[in-house]
This record gives sequence, structure tokens and C-alpha cells, in this order.
Amino acid sequence: MPEATLGGSAAAIWASEGAEPGTDGALTRAGGVRGEADIALGSEELAKIGLRFEVDGKIATITLDRPEKRNAQTFATWSGLARIGRTLPEQVRVVVVRGEGPSFSAGIDLRMFTPEGVPGQGSFASAAVLDGDTFGERITEAQEGFLWLRRPDIVSIAVVQGHAIGAGFQLALSCDLRILADDAKFCMKEPALGLVPDLTGTKPLVDLVGVARAVEICLTARVVDAGEALRIGLAEQVVPREELEAATRRLASALLTTDRDAAAATKRLLQGAVGRTLAEQCAAERAEQAVRIRALFGGNAAGAQEPSQV
Repeated sequence: MPEATLGGSAAAIWASEGAEPGTDGALTRAGGVRGEADIALGSEELAKIGLRFEVDGKIATITLDRPEKRNAQTFATWSGLARIGRTLPEQVRVVVVRGEGPSFSAGIDLRMFTPEGVPGQGSFASAAVLDGDTFGERITEAQEGFLWLRRPDIVSIAVVQGHAIGAGFQLALSCDLRILADDAKFCMKEPALGLVPDLTGTKPLVDLVGVARAVEICLTARVVDAGEALRIGLAEQVVPREELEAATRRLASALLTTDRDAAAATKRLLQGAVGRTLAEQCAAERAEQAVRIRALFGGNAAGAQEPSQV
């Protein structure tokens, strides 16, 4: 088993950056003032926390870059992911999330389970003494690093090779699409450690495989290999490892062939469909289509507005 396989709970979080919880899982500054958390991190800052961020036209690539630790995640990882989401260049339409080396991500850094923790970031022991409100705020901040990958204006792709355990599994689940190498292995390790998956992974897991299968996967903490992941809906594609990069390029290029506004509107419809009745979904479709028709055929002057969530 890789070095860091102890799941990915966000129960202990770094010191607050002074941000306030905003809508849709985002953090906003009081009074709309641009703060430090709203400024993009440079490549050197990202490298210190084990991340790379590159933009090529309309495609952005986030790389977990601690291969010597199997891309084990820390609280700084989640803060860095959140910062990337807040400062994502406007032209980006596709976000690729990948891991450097043999594994996508083998879970949380084992140092978080020690009294000393990760220098400057604390540990589970330090989180245990937080009051309830502060505890919840810290988890909310960590979850932001995963939530933004579901935004309607982008399509996110997890490119998974090797182990994706705990926080790694949840990061893959946070993406819209998953392409797996044939050696990929998912595992939700947290319950076996007395924790729960708290990095937004439980809902997409249930949405994809159903409650019963999700219970079985989580409470046995077993490994789901690439073949099974494809069969039960946890992956859209499985390819030989040497073809992973090419398959990702093909998918990203195909996604960019669709009109940007139509793609965002369609993703909003699909994301909202599960929680709506058929009548409500039909109403949402009418509202979205009215905006698209007016935008395409000159109806904007008639007062078309972006449809609200139904």
C-alpha cells in the first residue's frame, strides 16, 4: 500500500484567511473587497504546497505534484485548490486534474495523524479542540477546494492512474468526468479510520452508483479497480496507461467544440435535473432555451436574462 493511504478528512484546517462563506461553496470577502485569498498564487508558491497550474488557451491543468509522497494531500493542498478556483482565468472552459508520478493521490498526508502535524498547518489533534462553529468553518474552507470543479461554466476532468484513495477518490469524484488508466484503484478509506468522507465526495458517489453500492464501497473500504469503476459508472473511459494523456487531449478538444454558453446552460440543466420533478425540469428547459434563442437570433434586446436555478 502506498505511503499515504489514510483517507482525506478535512477535520483539521489551517488558520483562517479571514474570508467569509459565500454562495455555492465559494468564499467571498466582506464588502466585496479583494483580499489576499482572491489573488492567484504564483508557480513558486504552488510548488511549495505540491501543486502545478498551467493554462493552454481554454484548457487549464492542475497537477498534484508530490510524487515522492504519492501526491498525499495536506490542508495547504485544499487551500491552494480553492485559490485556483477563485482566480481561474476567464477564458478557461476545461479543467484537467491529474497527479504526477505513479499515483493520482494516495490520500491525506500521514503527518496530520501525528501530534506535531504538518508545520504551519496543524493536525487532527489541534482540530479536536476547536469550538463547533470554527470547526465547521474550517471544513467549509477545505470543501471549497473541491466544490468549484462542478461550476457550470467549466467541465472538469479527473485523469487517474494508480491509487486514488480517500481525499484522492473524493477529488476525482468532484470532477464532472473521469478518465482512468487500467491500473487505477479507488478506495474510500475514511470510515475504516473512524472518520467520514467530508471533502464533498459522498453525494457524487451516491449519485453515480446508488446508496446501496456507496454504502458497500465506503464501509468495507475496499478497492474498486478500473474495470469495475467503468462498469458501475465511476469512470467514463478506461485506457492503457500509456494512452492516458492522448485520451485526455481528445476529450478536452471534443468538449471545446460546443458553444460555451450552450454548454454552461446544458450543464446547469443536467445538474439540476435530479432534484426536480418532470414539470420543474420542463420549466427550466424553457427558461434556458429562451435565453439561447434570444442570444442566437437577436432577442437580447427583448430583455432576456440568465435563468435562475429552479
